Amino acid sequence: MTDATDHSVAAPMDHSVSVPTATVALSTASVYPEPTAVGFALASALGYDAVEVMVALDDTSQDIDAVRALSEEHQIPVVAVHAPCLLITQRVWGTDPWVKLERSADMCHALGADVVVVHPPFRWQRDYGRLFLEGIAGLEERTGLAYAVENMYPWRARNRTVQAYTPGWDPVEHDSAHVTLDLSHASTAGSDALTMARGLGDRLTHVHMTDGTGSAKDEHLVPGRGTQPCADLLDVLALRGFAGHVVVEINTRRALDRDAREADLAEALAFTRLHLATRRDPGFVVGADGVAERSS
Repeated sequence: MTDATDHSVAAPMDHSVSVPTATVALSTASVYPEPTAVGFALASALGYDAVEVMVALDDTSQDIDAVRALSEEHQIPVVAVHAPCLLITQRVWGTDPWVKLERSADMCHALGADVVVVHPPFRWQRDYGRLFLEGIAGLEERTGLAYAVENMYPWRARNRTVQAYTPGWDPVEHDSAHVTLDLSHASTAGSDALTMARGLGDRLTHVHMTDGTGSAKDEHLVPGRGTQPCADLLDVLALRGFAGHVVVEINTRRALDRDAREADLAEALAFTRLHLATRRDPGFVVGADGVAERSS
């Protein structure tokens, strides 16, 4: 009896969905005011690939052994360390900014991370600012890490704009080798994030995935809830084969309870993963329901 079953192999489809090469991580800043430990627990429970540690006022975030223990307990790696360079962390790990960056490198090496996120110096940090770009280049050469300088924004108060950073808030305009692109900061600055990403090219190493509405306040909304081109940027990264880290860094301080905070973090993760699994060409799209279809 002849087997009528067709064993032939169908021709491959002309269109396919790209497999994301970027790591999707959660910044521990996203669970504030809850502690660093909650960031690790939620990142693991929700299915994030990794964690970015914000070195902040929480003692655990400053302690390499404590962070390592959390990473091991929750079986989730640390891929980046955000140096303590916020106004509220000016005295964390001392007051010398270069010491802070050295200690950030120590934490990275101890935990297997490869990126230190750093803000440009404040204008009143004159000596630090004068040597910043040269010093960052030296640290990268010596440590083997990427010191990804983050885009910031002008400060606005009472109809005045203050240039608070040196050599400036826009890293596209200076020659740091590695850059972090934060979409909430781009929103506050009135910058076009897509234009920034194109201008940075291979210098774009690290992304803080978040959103904003153009407010003078740094909002850090769940991606998709503001006016920034979050989906389009993720699409560009996917088409580029971006292999860096995309870090969800959102503000959940207004969450009424843990369940609400967890829901925000889950939504941000789903949005990011969906848009990183993007079309390779205009003939194939991923719908809002996650289903891949040919476009009409």
